[in-house]
Amino acid sequence: MFTGIVEETGIIRSIKKSGSNLDIIVNAKMTPELKIDQSVSHNGVCLTVVSIDNDNYTVTAVSETLEKTNLGDLKEKDFVNLERGMKLGDRLDGHIVQGHVDQTAICKEIKEKDGSWEFTFEYDSTIGNITIEKGSITVNGVSLTVVNSKKNEFSVAIIPYTYNHTTFNNLKKGAKVNLEFDVIGKYVKRITEVS
Repeated sequence: MFTGIVEETGIIRSIKKSGSNLDIIVNAKMTPELKIDQSVSHNGVCLTVVSIDNDNYTVTAVSETLEKTNLGDLKEKDFVNLERGMKLGDRLDGHIVQGHVDQTAICKEIKEKDGSWEFTFEYDSTIGNITIEKGSITVNGVSLTVVNSKKNEFSVAIIPYTYNHTTFNNLKKGAKVNLEFDVIGKYVKRITEVS
């Protein structure tokens, strides 16, 4: 379980194919504090640490994860948003995030707003996921508030701190991002469909 509050951005050191999986080696300041079997969110995808070597650690992404997320698009020297699992008793500063990506979206537009940025994303609404105005959304592992919610697109406002401390400062128009929709909203939607 995560909060969507990114701890740091890590750098992809190398990517190695292993059958249909990818072994991803990440360099991060948090590495000395990690342990084998620990869960870490990478652009919103929960992956397990399988080995540690000095300031680098390795995680494995299986084929299903690669098909449903943007991890298969990563290259050496790319940055990824990182967050360790939350501790019981800690403040929940973002929102409840499972690290299970629902689908991807494409960055449709980026507007600079005199001290902040507005990013607009387009996604396939036929899969059944929805956003609501002022509701929570996770984009590449970052907990954000939805603005301008439409049937197949939404926008988020990014403050300078978030822009400078996540991969939003590298995000370009046309880029693919991982989305995790609000878990409470997903349960409410499911209950109303069954009723």
